[in-house]
Amino acid sequence: MEADPQMCWWGSPSSHMEFSLPFHIYMRGRQREIVLNVRSFKSGGYRLCKAINPAVASEPLVTVITAVFNGNDCLANCIESVLSQDYPQVEHIILDGGSNDGTVETIRRYEDRLALWISEPDSGVYDAWNKGLQLARGEWIAFLGADDIYLAGAISTYMKLARENPEAEFLSSQARLDHPTGYAPVFGGPWEWPRFATAMSTIHVGTMHRRSLFERYGEFDTSYRIAADYEFLLRPREQLLTAFSPATTVVMRAGGLSDSTAGLYEARRAKISSGVRSTPMAALQLRQAIVRFHLRRMYLKARALFVCKRSKFPS
Repeated sequence: MEADPQMCWWGSPSSHMEFSLPFHIYMRGRQREIVLNVRSFKSGGYRLCKAINPAVASEPLVTVITAVFNGNDCLANCIESVLSQDYPQVEHIILDGGSNDGTVETIRRYEDRLALWISEPDSGVYDAWNKGLQLARGEWIAFLGADDIYLAGAISTYMKLARENPEAEFLSSQARLDHPTGYAPVFGGPWEWPRFATAMSTIHVGTMHRRSLFERYGEFDTSYRIAADYEFLLRPREQLLTAFSPATTVVMRAGGLSDSTAGLYEARRAKISSGVRSTPMAALQLRQAIVRFHLRRMYLKARALFVCKRSKFPS
């Protein structure tokens, strides 16, 4: 992408320039400089065209990171939900894995309102999230799926929670599930260490992580395909400082990689590798989780059948 002289503060109508942007992030006490060469892949966003200094703002900057691959059917709703937030300091970074379904064209429609976007092949969601971490400038960082949406006032709710709990590093709330059957449960509870060591008992979609959390504990482990967020939050153990809001802040679409037992097997591995559970105990908890998973799936199938019959034979 070339710099547009009508949009950028540098250059002139006749200028033709190649440029790169440096970004800094501290991981486990070690500074890393990432140089983004914007000619090396499809990219865009207003941060390529104007200087942003979040330090001068009165409110902390929030970075929302979205990873997407062939998500053209849902990405616009995700972007709109971020743009419609009433919190004034939000940057949205989108990492596309090289989509070929029109996703990039959708991103370009919002280019002047996205902080940054990049489209290039990646190694999955967590690889994309790690790239987003390297580019994020916010004091608070959230991860919103391409098929998920923030509800109105979500980010303001989180920042109010942050002000009320200045020591907190992880802020969570509740989510609503969007299921094709019409089943729309609200779930997600406070982060509590004994319970979290057993299972992912808090939502992760759209939750807020203070930048210092990644500075101390590093990036996501890309050897996981589904449970790297759970593994990451296991690292601090009971030392994780958290706060919870009972508000519902996000809507999650049912399905995806996490809607399978594969994530349960990865969670077992995370518990064992982090040392929070012995191998026999992790195996027992896996069996219990698989039973709950299949019971829940049976319930949803029965509900779908009931809804289908009611639609065919209305009262």
